[in-house]
Amino acid sequence: MLCSEDNSPNASGSTVFKDERKQAYLNPKGADRPLISPIPGSTLDRARRYRLGRLREKMREWDCPALILYDPVNIRYAFDCSNMSIWTMHNPSRYALILADGPAIMFEFEGSEHVNDGLPGIDEVRTSKSFLFFTAGNLVEDRMKVWAGEITEIVGLHCRASRIAVDRLEPAPAAQLRQRGFTLLDGQELAERARSIKSSDEIELMRWTIRVCEAGMARMYEVSEPGRTEREIWAELHFENARSGGEWLETKLLTAGARTNPWYQECSDYVVQRGEMISFDTDMIGPYGYCADLSRSWTCGHVAMTARQKELYAAARDQIDHNLSIIRPGMTFREFNEKSWQIPEKYQPYRYTLAAHGTGMADEWPGILLHPDFDAGFEGVVEENMVLNVESLIAEEGSESIKLETQALVTAKGAERLDTFPWEDL
Repeated sequence: MLCSEDNSPNASGSTVFKDERKQAYLNPKGADRPLISPIPGSTLDRARRYRLGRLREKMREWDCPALILYDPVNIRYAFDCSNMSIWTMHNPSRYALILADGPAIMFEFEGSEHVNDGLPGIDEVRTSKSFLFFTAGNLVEDRMKVWAGEITEIVGLHCRASRIAVDRLEPAPAAQLRQRGFTLLDGQELAERARSIKSSDEIELMRWTIRVCEAGMARMYEVSEPGRTEREIWAELHFENARSGGEWLETKLLTAGARTNPWYQECSDYVVQRGEMISFDTDMIGPYGYCADLSRSWTCGHVAMTARQKELYAAARDQIDHNLSIIRPGMTFREFNEKSWQIPEKYQPYRYTLAAHGTGMADEWPGILLHPDFDAGFEGVVEENMVLNVESLIAEEGSESIKLETQALVTAKGAERLDTFPWEDL
C-alpha cells in the first residue's frame, strides 16, 4: 500500500488514509494558512521586461508596427495587469495598444485605471472606449467609430503603419479599422509565438504556481474519502488557489468511477464510493497568472487498485514516461509524433487527442495531437525553453479512465519536469 492509515476519524466520521509524500505538499506552517510566495520583486520585474520585449521582437519580425490586445491572458503577459479577467473574456471592454517603436498604452475599464499603477511596461493609461451592446445599445456604431478614430490617431502620431495585429476583434470594429486603411494581422499567433519561449524568471514564477497547485492537490487527496461529492473534492483546489493569490480554473474536470469514462464530464454532486478511481485535470491559472496544468488519478479512500485499474494506470505511466524521454530541442513535431508512444488499439476509442501542448499563462501553442489524430501538415519545432505538458488518458470499454499529465521545461538535454507531486504506487 502506498498510504498508511490514520485511525483518527475525520469530521465526517470516516477513516482518513494519508500518504506522507503527498502531505508534504501542504503548507508546512499549517494547512489552515495560505502559501506565501518567496519570489523577490526583482524576478517579477525582469519577467515583465522580458515578456514585453518578446512581443516587440515578434512585431519587428512580422513588420508589424502596432499590436492591439483584447485577450486578458495576452494583456497580462504584456503588462502584468489584471482586472476582471473572466468578465472581460466575454465582455471585451479593456485593451492594450503596443507600438513596436513607440509607447505601450493600456486602455482600462472606466473607474479602474488605478489598477495599473506602478507597472513599468505601461507608458500611458487611458480610459477604454467601450462599444459593448450591453451598455451602448443603439449607440454601438457611433462609439465604435470613436474607438477606431482614437486608435488611428495614436498610431499616426508614432509611425506610418498600415499593418496592425489584433488578437481578438469582432467583425464590425475590424471593418472600422480596415476602412481607415489598416491591414489586420493575426495578433493571437504573434502573441502565442512570443509566449512560447520562457525566460528563467518566468520559470521561477511558474514553479510557484505549480507549488500552489500541488498544495491544492494534497488537500484534494486528503478529502478523497467515501461520502464526498466530486464538487467537494474539486473545491479544495479552488480554495488553495484563491487564498494563495491565484486566478481561476479553466475547467471543472474531476470525476469518479463510471463518470470518468467517457472523459470531459464536469464535476457533479455524485457521491464517490470507496475504491472508485478519482481522475482530474487542474487547468489552474495560479499566482502571477501562470498555468499549472496537472492531472492525477487515485482511488477513493486510497485503497489498493484493482487489477484492471493497475493495468490502465501502468499504461498511462508508460505513455507519460516514454513521451517525456524523447523530447529534445530541434525535434520537429512530425518527428515527435513518429517516435511517440503508440496507444494500443483497445484504448483508442477512448483516447485523449493531445499528446503534448505548450503551457505558459494558459494552455498555448503548440498543441501536438496523439498519433492517430496527427496531421502531417502540422509544422513546427520543439525549442529550448518551451514548456510542454505531456498528457495521457487511458480507458477501454466499460472501464474507468486514468488521466495523468506532467509539465516540463525543454532544456538542452531534454525535458525537465517542473511538477513533483507523486504518482501512485502499483
